[in-house]
Amino acid sequence: MSASDYVIRVLDSPLQLSAEAWNGLLAQQPDASPFMRHEYLAAMQLSGSATPATGWTLRLVTLWQGDALHAACALYLKAHSYGEYVFDWAWANAYQQHGVPYYPKAIIAAPFTPVPGARLLARDATARQLLVQAVVAWCNEQELSSLHVLFANQQDVDACAQAGLMLRHTVQFHWTNTASGYQDFDDFLASMAQDKRKKIRQERRKVHDAGIRFRWARGRDITPQDWDFFYRCYERTYLEHGNAPYLSRDFFQRMADTMPEHWLLFVAERESAGVTQPIATSLIAISADDTSANGLNGAQPLVAYGRYWGAIERVDCLHFEACYYQPLAWCIEHGVARFEGGAQGEHKMARALLPVKTTSAHWLAHPAFADAVERFLEREGAGIAGYMDDLAQRSPLKHPSPVQTS
Repeated sequence: MSASDYVIRVLDSPLQLSAEAWNGLLAQQPDASPFMRHEYLAAMQLSGSATPATGWTLRLVTLWQGDALHAACALYLKAHSYGEYVFDWAWANAYQQHGVPYYPKAIIAAPFTPVPGARLLARDATARQLLVQAVVAWCNEQELSSLHVLFANQQDVDACAQAGLMLRHTVQFHWTNTASGYQDFDDFLASMAQDKRKKIRQERRKVHDAGIRFRWARGRDITPQDWDFFYRCYERTYLEHGNAPYLSRDFFQRMADTMPEHWLLFVAERESAGVTQPIATSLIAISADDTSANGLNGAQPLVAYGRYWGAIERVDCLHFEACYYQPLAWCIEHGVARFEGGAQGEHKMARALLPVKTTSAHWLAHPAFADAVERFLEREGAGIAGYMDDLAQRSPLKHPSPVQTS
Protein backbone atom coordinates (compact mmCIF):
# COMPACT_ATOMS: atom_id res chain seq x y z
CA MET A 1 0.00 0.00 0.00
CA SER A 2 1.45 3.37 -1.01
CA ALA A 3 1.32 6.77 0.64
CA SER A 4 -1.23 7.91 -1.94
CA ASP A 5 -3.76 5.47 -0.46
CA TYR A 6 -3.89 7.47 2.78
CA VAL A 7 -5.35 10.82 3.80
CA ILE A 8 -3.89 12.98 6.59
CA ARG A 9 -6.32 14.92 8.76
CA VAL A 10 -5.21 17.29 11.52
CA LEU A 11 -7.79 17.77 14.29
CA ASP A 12 -7.69 20.30 17.11
CA SER A 13 -9.70 18.44 19.75
CA PRO A 14 -10.06 14.85 20.96
CA LEU A 15 -13.81 15.40 20.70
CA GLN A 16 -13.45 15.39 16.91
CA LEU A 17 -12.45 11.73 17.08
CA SER A 18 -14.33 9.00 18.88
CA ALA A 19 -12.85 7.48 22.02
CA GLU A 20 -13.55 4.05 20.52
CA ALA A 21 -11.42 4.76 17.43
CA TRP A 22 -8.50 6.28 19.37
CA ASN A 23 -8.47 3.77 22.22
CA GLY A 24 -8.89 0.88 19.79
CA LEU A 25 -5.74 1.97 17.99
CA LEU A 26 -3.93 2.49 21.30
CA ALA A 27 -4.84 -1.04 22.44
CA GLN A 28 -2.92 -2.46 19.47
CA GLN A 29 0.35 -0.86 20.59
CA PRO A 30 3.04 -2.36 22.81
CA ASP A 31 3.69 -0.27 25.92
CA ALA A 32 0.27 1.37 25.79
CA SER A 33 -0.19 3.46 28.92
CA PRO A 34 -3.33 5.09 30.34
CA PHE A 35 -1.71 8.48 29.71
CA MET A 36 -2.40 8.20 25.99
CA ARG A 37 -6.03 7.24 26.36
CA HIS A 38 -8.65 9.45 24.73
CA GLU A 39 -10.15 10.25 28.14
CA TYR A 40 -6.79 11.41 29.52
CA LEU A 41 -6.02 13.70 26.59
CA ALA A 42 -9.57 15.07 26.60
CA ALA A 43 -9.38 15.77 30.34
CA MET A 44 -6.12 17.66 29.85
CA GLN A 45 -7.83 19.95 27.38
CA LEU A 46 -11.33 20.24 28.85
CA SER A 47 -10.06 20.92 32.38
CA GLY A 48 -7.88 23.78 31.20
CA SER A 49 -4.69 22.01 32.28
CA ALA A 50 -3.11 21.71 28.80
CA THR A 51 -4.56 24.43 26.56
CA PRO A 52 -3.28 27.41 24.57
CA ALA A 53 -3.71 29.50 27.73
CA THR A 54 -1.11 27.32 29.49
CA GLY A 55 1.15 27.01 26.44
CA TRP A 56 -0.17 23.69 25.11
CA THR A 57 -2.12 23.67 21.82
CA LEU A 58 -3.29 20.20 20.84
CA ARG A 59 -3.32 18.83 17.32
CA LEU A 60 -4.28 15.22 16.59
CA VAL A 61 -2.47 14.13 13.44
CA THR A 62 -4.43 11.23 11.95
CA LEU A 63 -3.84 8.90 9.01
CA TRP A 64 -6.90 7.45 7.27
CA GLN A 65 -7.76 5.00 4.54
CA GLY A 66 -11.38 5.65 3.74
CA ASP A 67 -13.24 5.63 7.05
CA ALA A 68 -10.61 3.51 8.78
CA LEU A 69 -8.12 5.12 11.16
CA HIS A 70 -4.67 3.62 10.50
CA ALA A 71 -2.41 5.87 12.59
CA ALA A 72 -2.57 8.86 14.92
CA CYS A 73 -0.58 10.88 17.42
CA ALA A 74 -1.17 13.64 19.94
CA LEU A 75 0.98 16.60 18.97
CA TYR A 76 1.21 19.79 21.01
CA LEU A 77 2.36 23.18 19.82
CA LYS A 78 4.41 24.56 22.70
CA ALA A 79 5.16 28.13 23.68
CA HIS A 80 7.67 26.98 26.33
CA SER A 81 9.45 23.83 27.54
CA TYR A 82 7.76 23.31 30.90
CA GLY A 83 6.12 20.01 31.79
CA GLU A 84 8.17 17.89 29.37
CA TYR A 85 11.04 16.34 31.41
CA VAL A 86 13.35 16.08 28.40
CA PHE A 87 15.18 19.33 28.84
CA ASP A 88 15.96 21.53 25.83
CA TRP A 89 16.37 24.90 27.57
CA ALA A 90 19.97 25.14 26.32
CA TRP A 91 18.77 24.68 22.75
CA ALA A 92 16.15 27.41 23.20
CA ASN A 93 18.78 29.74 24.67
CA ALA A 94 21.12 29.11 21.73
CA TYR A 95 18.35 30.00 19.30
CA GLN A 96 17.59 33.19 21.25
CA GLN A 97 21.25 34.23 21.31
CA HIS A 98 21.35 33.97 17.53
CA GLY A 99 18.06 35.81 17.05
CA VAL A 100 16.22 32.73 15.78
CA PRO A 101 12.82 31.86 17.29
CA TYR A 102 12.65 28.45 19.00
CA TYR A 103 9.00 28.70 19.99
CA PRO A 104 6.52 27.59 18.89
CA LYS A 105 7.83 24.05 18.63
CA ALA A 106 6.00 20.71 18.41
CA ILE A 107 6.12 17.80 20.82
CA ILE A 108 4.47 14.40 20.67
CA ALA A 109 3.95 13.46 24.29
CA ALA A 110 1.54 13.05 27.18
CA PRO A 111 1.48 16.45 28.92
CA PHE A 112 3.29 16.63 32.28
CA THR A 113 3.78 12.84 32.15
CA PRO A 114 7.31 11.44 31.72
CA VAL A 115 6.15 7.85 31.22
CA PRO A 116 7.73 5.85 28.36
CA GLY A 117 5.30 4.21 25.96
CA ALA A 118 3.59 4.30 22.59
CA ARG A 119 3.44 7.77 21.03
CA LEU A 120 2.88 6.97 17.33
CA LEU A 121 -0.26 4.85 17.33
CA ALA A 122 -0.37 2.76 14.15
CA ARG A 123 -1.85 -0.44 12.78
CA ASP A 124 1.45 -1.49 11.21
CA ALA A 125 5.01 -0.36 10.49
CA THR A 126 4.06 1.20 7.15
CA ALA A 127 1.38 3.40 8.69
CA ARG A 128 3.74 4.39 11.51
CA GLN A 129 6.44 5.41 9.06
CA LEU A 130 4.00 7.43 6.98
CA LEU A 131 2.73 9.14 10.13
CA VAL A 132 6.26 10.27 11.07
CA GLN A 133 6.84 11.61 7.58
CA ALA A 134 3.49 13.41 7.61
CA VAL A 135 4.20 15.04 10.98
CA VAL A 136 7.62 16.31 9.89
CA ALA A 137 6.13 17.67 6.66
CA TRP A 138 3.35 19.38 8.61
CA CYS A 139 5.84 20.95 11.02
CA ASN A 140 7.76 22.27 8.02
CA GLU A 141 4.58 23.71 6.51
CA GLN A 142 3.72 25.39 9.81
CA GLU A 143 7.26 26.83 10.00
CA LEU A 144 7.87 25.30 13.42
CA SER A 145 11.40 25.25 14.76
CA SER A 146 11.42 21.62 15.78
CA LEU A 147 9.63 18.37 16.58
CA HIS A 148 10.26 16.28 19.71
CA VAL A 149 8.86 12.77 20.28
CA LEU A 150 9.25 12.28 24.02
CA PHE A 151 9.66 9.00 25.93
CA ALA A 152 8.92 6.83 22.90
CA ASN A 153 8.78 3.03 22.80
CA GLN A 154 11.14 1.03 20.60
CA GLN A 155 8.82 0.83 17.60
CA ASP A 156 8.42 4.60 17.59
CA VAL A 157 12.16 5.12 18.06
CA ASP A 158 12.90 2.89 15.08
CA ALA A 159 10.37 4.74 12.91
CA CYS A 160 11.76 8.13 13.93
CA ALA A 161 15.35 7.06 13.31
CA GLN A 162 14.40 5.76 9.87
CA ALA A 163 12.84 9.15 9.12
CA GLY A 164 16.10 10.88 10.05
CA LEU A 165 15.23 12.18 13.53
CA MET A 166 18.03 12.40 16.07
CA LEU A 167 17.84 10.24 19.18
CA ARG A 168 18.43 11.40 22.73
CA HIS A 169 18.72 9.22 25.83
CA THR A 170 17.83 9.94 29.44
CA VAL A 171 17.68 7.77 32.57
CA GLN A 172 14.73 6.78 34.73
CA PHE A 173 14.43 4.37 37.65
CA HIS A 174 12.00 1.44 37.59
CA TRP A 175 11.28 -1.45 39.94
CA THR A 176 10.79 -4.88 38.38
CA ASN A 177 9.11 -7.88 39.99
CA THR A 178 10.65 -11.33 39.70
CA ALA A 179 9.36 -13.69 37.01
CA SER A 180 7.43 -15.69 39.60
CA GLY A 181 6.59 -12.69 41.75
CA TYR A 182 7.93 -11.80 45.20
CA GLN A 183 5.96 -13.54 47.94
CA ASP A 184 5.76 -10.44 50.12
CA PHE A 185 7.69 -7.30 51.02
CA ASP A 186 10.15 -9.23 53.19
CA ASP A 187 10.85 -11.56 50.27
CA PHE A 188 11.62 -8.48 48.17
CA LEU A 189 13.90 -7.07 50.88
CA ALA A 190 15.78 -10.35 50.97
CA SER A 191 16.91 -9.70 47.38
CA MET A 192 18.73 -6.53 48.47
CA ALA A 193 22.16 -5.98 49.93
CA GLN A 194 22.22 -6.01 53.72
CA ASP A 195 22.92 -2.30 54.19
CA LYS A 196 20.09 -1.27 51.86
CA ARG A 197 17.69 -3.70 53.52
CA LYS A 198 18.57 -2.31 56.95
CA LYS A 199 18.09 1.28 55.77
CA ILE A 200 14.61 0.58 54.39
CA ARG A 201 13.51 -1.11 57.60
CA GLN A 202 14.78 1.85 59.61
CA GLU A 203 12.88 4.31 57.41
CA ARG A 204 9.66 2.32 57.63
CA ARG A 205 10.00 2.03 61.41
CA LYS A 206 10.24 5.81 61.78
CA VAL A 207 6.90 6.27 60.04
CA HIS A 208 5.27 3.47 62.01
CA ASP A 209 6.60 4.79 65.32
CA ALA A 210 5.19 8.23 64.46
CA GLY A 211 1.74 6.64 64.63
CA ILE A 212 1.15 6.76 60.87
CA ARG A 213 -0.98 4.07 59.25
CA PHE A 214 -1.95 3.72 55.61
CA ARG A 215 -5.06 2.73 53.74
CA TRP A 216 -5.52 2.45 50.01
CA ALA A 217 -8.48 2.76 47.66
CA ARG A 218 -8.78 2.08 43.97
CA GLY A 219 -11.19 3.23 41.30
CA ARG A 220 -14.68 4.11 42.45
CA ASP A 221 -13.72 3.24 46.02
CA ILE A 222 -11.79 6.53 46.08
CA THR A 223 -14.40 8.84 47.59
CA PRO A 224 -14.98 12.49 46.61
CA GLN A 225 -13.57 13.40 50.02
CA ASP A 226 -10.44 11.38 49.24
CA TRP A 227 -10.00 13.19 45.92
CA ASP A 228 -10.49 16.56 47.64
CA PHE A 229 -7.89 15.76 50.28
CA PHE A 230 -5.48 14.43 47.66
CA TYR A 231 -5.76 17.67 45.70
CA ARG A 232 -5.22 19.71 48.83
CA CYS A 233 -1.94 17.83 49.40
CA TYR A 234 -0.94 17.95 45.73
CA GLU A 235 -1.56 21.69 45.45
CA ARG A 236 0.23 22.46 48.71
CA THR A 237 3.34 20.58 47.59
CA TYR A 238 3.58 22.69 44.43
CA LEU A 239 2.92 25.94 46.26
CA GLU A 240 5.59 25.14 48.85
CA HIS A 241 8.07 24.99 45.96
CA GLY A 242 6.87 28.34 44.66
CA ASN A 243 4.87 27.06 41.69
CA ALA A 244 1.21 26.68 40.83
CA PRO A 245 0.20 23.05 40.15
CA TYR A 246 0.13 21.94 36.53
CA LEU A 247 -3.16 20.07 36.89
CA SER A 248 -6.49 21.44 38.03
CA ARG A 249 -8.96 19.87 40.45
CA ASP A 250 -11.32 19.50 37.49
CA PHE A 251 -8.74 17.33 35.71
CA PHE A 252 -8.70 14.85 38.58
CA GLN A 253 -12.49 14.92 38.75
CA ARG A 254 -12.56 13.90 35.11
CA MET A 255 -10.14 11.08 35.90
CA ALA A 256 -12.45 9.92 38.69
CA ASP A 257 -15.42 10.06 36.30
CA THR A 258 -13.93 8.56 33.12
CA MET A 259 -10.86 6.48 34.10
CA PRO A 260 -11.45 5.47 37.74
CA GLU A 261 -9.93 1.98 37.62
CA HIS A 262 -6.61 3.38 36.43
CA TRP A 263 -6.05 5.17 39.74
CA LEU A 264 -4.86 3.93 43.13
CA LEU A 265 -4.70 6.25 46.14
CA PHE A 266 -2.69 5.76 49.32
CA VAL A 267 -3.72 7.82 52.33
CA ALA A 268 -1.50 8.27 55.38
CA GLU A 269 -3.50 8.70 58.58
CA ARG A 270 -2.79 9.39 62.23
CA GLU A 271 -5.16 8.93 65.16
CA SER A 272 -5.33 11.74 67.68
CA ALA A 273 -7.76 11.94 70.61
CA GLY A 274 -9.79 9.14 69.10
CA VAL A 275 -10.10 10.89 65.72
CA THR A 276 -8.35 9.61 62.60
CA GLN A 277 -6.93 12.42 60.49
CA PRO A 278 -5.36 12.11 57.02
CA ILE A 279 -2.00 13.83 56.67
CA ALA A 280 -0.59 12.77 53.28
CA THR A 281 -1.46 11.01 50.04
CA SER A 282 0.22 9.46 47.02
CA LEU A 283 -1.60 8.77 43.76
CA ILE A 284 -0.51 5.88 41.56
CA ALA A 285 -1.68 5.04 38.04
CA ILE A 286 -2.30 1.44 36.95
CA SER A 287 -1.93 0.33 33.33
CA ALA A 288 -5.04 -1.86 33.05
CA ASP A 289 -8.59 -1.43 34.30
CA ASP A 290 -9.22 -5.15 34.89
CA THR A 291 -6.72 -6.85 37.18
CA SER A 292 -8.40 -10.23 36.78
CA ALA A 293 -7.18 -10.40 33.18
CA ASN A 294 -3.63 -9.31 33.91
CA GLY A 295 -0.88 -9.76 36.47
CA LEU A 296 2.57 -11.25 36.03
CA ASN A 297 1.37 -14.08 33.81
CA GLY A 298 -1.22 -12.14 31.83
CA ALA A 299 -0.95 -11.16 28.17
CA GLN A 300 -0.55 -7.54 29.26
CA PRO A 301 1.39 -7.50 32.56
CA LEU A 302 0.26 -4.84 34.98
CA VAL A 303 2.41 -1.75 35.31
CA ALA A 304 2.11 0.85 38.07
CA TYR A 305 3.28 4.44 37.68
CA GLY A 306 4.24 6.69 40.58
CA ARG A 307 2.67 10.05 39.81
CA TYR A 308 1.70 12.55 42.53
CA TRP A 309 2.21 13.05 46.24
CA GLY A 310 1.65 15.66 48.91
CA ALA A 311 1.41 16.13 52.66
CA ILE A 312 0.01 18.68 55.09
CA GLU A 313 2.40 17.65 57.86
CA ARG A 314 6.09 16.82 57.85
CA VAL A 315 7.05 13.38 59.16
CA ASP A 316 10.53 11.94 58.73
CA CYS A 317 10.66 9.37 55.89
CA LEU A 318 6.93 9.75 55.13
CA HIS A 319 7.67 10.52 51.47
CA PHE A 320 9.57 7.26 51.03
CA GLU A 321 6.80 5.27 52.69
CA ALA A 322 3.98 6.89 50.70
CA CYS A 323 5.69 6.98 47.32
CA TYR A 324 7.77 3.80 47.32
CA TYR A 325 7.22 1.28 50.09
CA GLN A 326 3.42 1.30 50.21
CA PRO A 327 3.11 1.14 46.39
CA LEU A 328 5.75 -1.59 46.14
CA ALA A 329 4.00 -3.67 48.80
CA TRP A 330 0.74 -3.26 46.85
CA CYS A 331 2.46 -4.20 43.59
CA ILE A 332 3.87 -7.35 45.15
CA GLU A 333 0.50 -8.34 46.62
CA HIS A 334 -1.30 -7.79 43.29
CA GLY A 335 1.26 -9.33 40.95
CA VAL A 336 2.29 -6.08 39.25
CA ALA A 337 5.22 -6.60 36.90
CA ARG A 338 6.77 -3.14 37.06
CA PHE A 339 6.63 0.08 39.05
CA GLU A 340 7.93 3.18 37.29
CA GLY A 341 9.16 5.91 39.59
CA GLY A 342 9.00 8.80 37.12
CA ALA A 343 11.70 11.13 35.84
CA GLN A 344 15.11 11.47 37.46
CA GLY A 345 15.89 10.65 41.08
CA GLU A 346 19.07 8.66 41.62
CA HIS A 347 18.01 8.25 45.27
CA LYS A 348 15.39 5.77 44.03
CA MET A 349 18.13 3.18 43.49
CA ALA A 350 18.40 2.67 47.24
CA ARG A 351 14.74 1.51 47.09
CA ALA A 352 15.54 -1.02 44.30
CA LEU A 353 14.28 1.13 41.45
CA LEU A 354 16.99 0.44 38.91
CA PRO A 355 18.25 2.58 36.02
CA VAL A 356 16.45 2.28 32.69
CA LYS A 357 17.47 4.12 29.54
CA THR A 358 14.65 6.06 27.89
CA THR A 359 14.71 7.57 24.41
CA SER A 360 13.28 10.60 22.65
CA ALA A 361 13.56 11.65 19.00
CA HIS A 362 14.20 15.15 17.68
CA TRP A 363 13.98 17.02 14.38
CA LEU A 364 15.18 20.61 13.95
CA ALA A 365 14.28 22.60 10.88
CA HIS A 366 17.35 24.88 10.94
CA PRO A 367 20.26 22.93 9.33
CA ALA A 368 23.06 24.63 11.28
CA PHE A 369 21.33 24.13 14.62
CA ALA A 370 20.47 20.55 13.67
CA ASP A 371 24.17 19.86 13.03
CA ALA A 372 25.15 21.45 16.33
CA VAL A 373 22.53 19.47 18.27
CA GLU A 374 23.60 16.25 16.58
CA ARG A 375 27.18 16.78 17.77
CA PHE A 376 25.91 17.63 21.25
CA LEU A 377 23.80 14.46 21.38
CA GLU A 378 26.80 12.34 20.41
CA ARG A 379 28.74 13.71 23.40
CA GLU A 380 25.74 13.52 25.71
CA GLY A 381 25.00 9.95 24.60
CA ALA A 382 28.52 8.86 25.51
CA GLY A 383 28.06 10.48 28.90
CA ILE A 384 24.75 8.70 29.45
CA ALA A 385 26.35 5.35 28.56
CA GLY A 386 29.10 5.97 31.11
CA TYR A 387 26.56 7.04 33.71
CA MET A 388 24.56 3.85 33.18
CA ASP A 389 27.71 1.77 33.59
CA ASP A 390 28.51 3.62 36.82
CA LEU A 391 25.00 3.07 38.17
CA ALA A 392 25.21 -0.64 37.34
CA GLN A 393 28.21 -0.88 39.65
CA ARG A 394 26.11 0.52 42.49
CA SER A 395 23.16 -1.83 42.30
CA PRO A 396 21.36 -2.31 45.64
CA LEU A 397 20.57 -5.94 44.77
CA LYS A 398 22.56 -8.96 45.86
CA HIS A 399 22.56 -10.18 42.26
CA PRO A 400 22.40 -7.16 39.92
CA SER A 401 20.28 -7.35 36.78
CA PRO A 402 21.48 -6.19 33.34
CA VAL A 403 20.95 -2.57 32.38
CA GLN A 404 17.48 -2.10 30.84
CA THR A 405 16.10 0.07 28.11
CA SER A 406 12.53 1.30 27.92
